[in-house]
Amino acid sequence: MYLEFFKLKTQPFRLTPDPNFLFPSAGHNKALSYLRYGLQQGEGFIVITGNVGAGKTTLARLILSRVDKEKVIAVELVTTQLEADDMLRMVAAALGLAHQGLPKSTLLRNLQDYLLARAREGKRVLLLVDEVQNLSLTALEELRMLSNVQVGEGALLQSFLLGQDEFHTLLQSAGLEQFRQRITASYHLGPLTGNETREYIEHRLRLSGWCDDPQFTPGAFKEIFDYTSGIPRRINLLADRLLLHCCVEELHQIDEAVVKTVAEEARQEFPMQPPENLNEAAPSHADTQTPAGKNVQPLRPASPAEHRLVALERRVAVLEQTLRNERKRMQRLLTLLTQPDDGGDDTADSTTTRTDRDGAEW
Repeated sequence: MYLEFFKLKTQPFRLTPDPNFLFPSAGHNKALSYLRYGLQQGEGFIVITGNVGAGKTTLARLILSRVDKEKVIAVELVTTQLEADDMLRMVAAALGLAHQGLPKSTLLRNLQDYLLARAREGKRVLLLVDEVQNLSLTALEELRMLSNVQVGEGALLQSFLLGQDEFHTLLQSAGLEQFRQRITASYHLGPLTGNETREYIEHRLRLSGWCDDPQFTPGAFKEIFDYTSGIPRRINLLADRLLLHCCVEELHQIDEAVVKTVAEEARQEFPMQPPENLNEAAPSHADTQTPAGKNVQPLRPASPAEHRLVALERRVAVLEQTLRNERKRMQRLLTLLTQPDDGGDDTADSTTTRTDRDGAEW
């Protein structure tokens, strides 16, 4: 809708991770360096953690898009609540192997045979596991066991593990000492700074054909940062709403007042975690760079049950707000449909003008 209004070539703030839109912030560049280092090493686990929407998946997919496909077979696994056997089946499925109804012993043998066969072809396997904080201890142990498959001194399977902050707490479990020793590098991807938030928005707009329409005032960028706390996905959500709002209202400048208006509407529909809480929960980059095998001491996150409760409460709030909005819109529509025609006098002209404007806003 707003692409034609602002003469943009493509949607600049899509929520789907797109490596082509990666913004090279200081944190993202450093995380990318860790992933490249791990790819060169060809063994062990590379762990990248960060807040929801920080850009972990975008980074990993950029790496996957650049691997030498003649030497590396890369597959992606998005986990849910998996136990050991489920993990093995999902890995087998990602690699195109038989997995349904097979016992664990057969799954392991098939996976080992596959890795050895690829090694004879001069290839190794890279496994990208997203949302790794959802894995059970036994599932993580199965990943470690798979990483033991070697030919000579060379490992045949390497894993990139992406997850939220609570994964660091999971790593401190007593049964994961050997797993921790296999971690080649670990990095926490924090939020963007205020300056980076502005550069991020302009970067994505320029890639979409932006020619300074709409214009953003300095106060607008500050308000966007205050509302989103520098989390890329939150920035995308708000910026997309801003462009749509300006298109409907035929605005070509986004200032602080416009951002506050749109942010308040978004806040009513989907309450976000306050920025101060988010920033307190996120350690700095320096605190989370860890050499192989070294323990991390993060702040204690909320339990899974607490996370589910908060998510449920937010979902109920969203549904309630959506219902209220739809009720208001239906009332306005009924008013317009039942409004009498006064026969073209001045009052009727005034009513017609108001109807058109309301229709555009609605």
